[in-house]
Amino acid sequence: MMRRRTTLLAGCTALVLALGATACGSSDPVSAGGGDKSLSGQTVTVAGVWSGSEQKNFQKVLDAFTEKTGAKTQFMSTGDNVSTVVGSKIEGGNAPDVVMVPQVGVLQQFAKQGWLQPLSDTTQKSVDANFAPVWKKYGSVEDTLYGLYFKAAHKSTVWYSPDAFDQAGVKPPKTYDEMLNTGRTISDSGLAAFAVAGQDGWTLTDWFENVYLSQAGPEKYDALAAHELKWTDDSVVDALTTLGKLFKDKQLIAGGQKGALNTDFPGSVEKVFGPKPEAGMVYEGDFVAGVAHDQFGRTIGEDANFFPFPPVDGGNAPVVSGGDAAVVLKDGKNAKAGMKLLEYLATPEAAAVWAKAGGFLSPNKNLDLASYGDDVTRATAKSLIDSGDADAVRFDMSDQAPAAFGGTSGAGEWKLLQDFLRDPSDPKGTAAKLEAAAAKAYQNQG
Repeated sequence: MMRRRTTLLAGCTALVLALGATACGSSDPVSAGGGDKSLSGQTVTVAGVWSGSEQKNFQKVLDAFTEKTGAKTQFMSTGDNVSTVVGSKIEGGNAPDVVMVPQVGVLQQFAKQGWLQPLSDTTQKSVDANFAPVWKKYGSVEDTLYGLYFKAAHKSTVWYSPDAFDQAGVKPPKTYDEMLNTGRTISDSGLAAFAVAGQDGWTLTDWFENVYLSQAGPEKYDALAAHELKWTDDSVVDALTTLGKLFKDKQLIAGGQKGALNTDFPGSVEKVFGPKPEAGMVYEGDFVAGVAHDQFGRTIGEDANFFPFPPVDGGNAPVVSGGDAAVVLKDGKNAKAGMKLLEYLATPEAAAVWAKAGGFLSPNKNLDLASYGDDVTRATAKSLIDSGDADAVRFDMSDQAPAAFGGTSGAGEWKLLQDFLRDPSDPKGTAAKLEAAAAKAYQNQG
């Protein structure tokens, strides 16, 4: 939901080993100027979850669109409950023109309610030319393309403090069990192993998805994501049991379970990379780097780094992705100009604006990797693009679910995994509660 600087050789070498070959070097990204100002006098309203540095950097993209077309823009941050906020705006006759939707399930919900316009022919041609088919799949409902994936996330990264690892005499682990043992060694050296952002339920779904994809495999992952497999399946109980080993080990979590439940995502990054570190590692997506650098001045690749989420029980290392899809609402007061914004967002030119600013990955395979400001981000972006081309990446499972189950604070999967963090003693009982909540949400979605 939320979202690197390094020495040229050290950062690139480390990430090539972790994620595969990448392009090193740098050049200026494509500039966004030189438009015909054809939309002068018009205003495009845009809603999305972003705040803080993400909103600031997205505004640079919107400003480039203004420079090109003359259209003004107005951004509104919705918080995590996009579905509820946008629904109330539509009911009140004040619908935004464009929404940056962070969940596939919400996109599908909006489309089935008749709120969305299919993307223009120009945008669809750009999607076909610039994006792997997986991104078109997740942006479509019943073979109609409604969503353009502008921002992506690589959610299979575990971030760590090299200083904490050096002090404990450990190296990045290669398996999940090794990761827990590494954490215990770090704990023995004076820091907790992990900062867990349990106050934000979406981070716990990401933990579960990485464990489940590696342990159960992609076929069951796809079936569970579509609710073709029940959450009471043994594979779910096994994944919860694996995750529970971490949650119940007070040696591993900064502040224990109570501390985790009182820590939000930015707070979890601060506990590892802030001025007074409390933990050696924090699991979350590539966007950890943006917080570590922008808020705490960490140099990515030097005093902040990551290793791929390690394989569980002999499975493959997971590659879980997320993303924000731009959609155009039918009820927006300036939907035509909104569609022009999407035509711009589909170009490598638009992606280059945020890539230069940092804290961003684009699924646009024709964006020059040199547009990114550092080698860690280049390598992560290349890993994501390659996984998409190979159909190896799996989209965030909770984001594919109806919002009532997979995308609402204090409800559904978010709340039930918070309850499980609080008391991980009954994986089977938690699985039953997850199934009951999922069944209700899918039934209500129709």
